[in-house]
Amino acid sequence: MVSKKIGAYFLISCIVFTSCSLNKMAINAVSNALTGSGSVDVFTSDSDLILVGDALPFAIKMYETLLSQNPNHQGLLLTTGSLFIMYANAFVQGPADMLDPVFEYFQWEEGRERARQLYLRGYDHLTYALERRYPGIGNARADDGSLAPFVNRFKKDDVPLIYWTVAGGLSAYILAPFDNFDLGMKIPDWYMMMAKAYELDPEFNNGAIDEFYIHFYASEAALILDLDKNLAYEHFLIAIERTGGLSAGPYVAYAEAVNIPEQDYPSFLANLQMALAINVDDDPPNRLMNILSQRKARHLLWIEYELFPGEFPPPVWDDEYF
Repeated sequence: MVSKKIGAYFLISCIVFTSCSLNKMAINAVSNALTGSGSVDVFTSDSDLILVGDALPFAIKMYETLLSQNPNHQGLLLTTGSLFIMYANAFVQGPADMLDPVFEYFQWEEGRERARQLYLRGYDHLTYALERRYPGIGNARADDGSLAPFVNRFKKDDVPLIYWTVAGGLSAYILAPFDNFDLGMKIPDWYMMMAKAYELDPEFNNGAIDEFYIHFYASEAALILDLDKNLAYEHFLIAIERTGGLSAGPYVAYAEAVNIPEQDYPSFLANLQMALAINVDDDPPNRLMNILSQRKARHLLWIEYELFPGEFPPPVWDDEYF
């Protein structure tokens, strides 16, 4: 498997750097090799955030280059779109959210806007793939019943495409809801699609849909659909069970999405301590995700006095510093 991947990367490098000519069969072979099972494990199992963060932009452009030669390849569309969304979340929005929106406003705003644009780029690839797979789905809507026939045809193999499409679109919308009115209109569609994905494969990607639902049911999107926000807790418990307690993600997601808005500091602290107690090497395929979640946990604890002003006394400034 490793030798095949090395050969595939060599061929795609040939396309990028030497403009050598490959026929359609060769392009398809490279496309298949780079998008097969476990094609992104080399990133998600790594422990070096800087290495992965520096490598992903090249990987994304490499996939886009190959996609320009093979624009309808489902594997390339899914991998390219999902990598855009992963990179935007982990290495653009994540660091931006750790900035102070008051004292570092311009960098904070610039980072979040860049993340939004990257989410939209990934979303475009994914919606194109979905349209190619189910012609006409892009114009179908949940509220008029036209989406249901498409959703009823979904298969388990569609779940990764559905998940990343919804995750990318919703992430872009949340960052700038007033600039993404058209995306906001699709929230009922995304909810129906994700519900079907969860029905088809509830254990997808180590409980990723349950973790998605933790944020979703605690968000304004759930209010728009008049959904019970307490369902976030149900999915929190399921996510912990599915991951065997080896994932920091559910703990951090619940602390951020639920404990902070409810100002439940004891639960917030307990969940983040649970997240930080996890040994990232106990689950190698998800090592990077755990490291990223623990990074967020440490940041949330660092600014806990801002998040829970009622739990901490105001700072006392020493006059000698003024």
